[in-house]
Amino acid sequence: MKFSIDAIDIKLLEALQDDASQSNQALAARTHISPPTCLRRVKRLRDAGLIERDIAILHADKLAETLGHGLTAVVEITLDRQGAEQQEAFEARVAPDGAVQQCYRVSPGPDFVLVVHVRDMPAYLALAQRLFTSDVNVRNVKAFFSLKRSKFEPKLLLTP
Repeated sequence: MKFSIDAIDIKLLEALQDDASQSNQALAARTHISPPTCLRRVKRLRDAGLIERDIAILHADKLAETLGHGLTAVVEITLDRQGAEQQEAFEARVAPDGAVQQCYRVSPGPDFVLVVHVRDMPAYLALAQRLFTSDVNVRNVKAFFSLKRSKFEPKLLLTP
């Protein structure tokens, strides 16, 4: 059965992307619906899998005062053999690693683009050894190290 959403569902999803910690009453007021309707609709969106999970987005610059800035890299990976089985095997190896924040299969160019975050360069080298160098199917690795993050907005655009 096809799941459909309407303008109210889109307003709810947009509001939750801005702040998933707001109360049901605040969310209902923001989207101009009653609290019981809001609660029912959000449950429906969760049950349908449209809301994958709620997370806290940490303020990297404020944490850097105590933990250090860390090192973020965008890493391009090219595999020697690009069959579905080899791509799935690579994903299965890298996705569970806590340092891998994002993993994308891409085309054209490299086979994968990863966003990784580690404590420092020695930690990146350990990650590269663990995930890339030790994999005989990894042909090429190209890493780009972030000097400054000017935008981080983990939101999907739901309206034009």
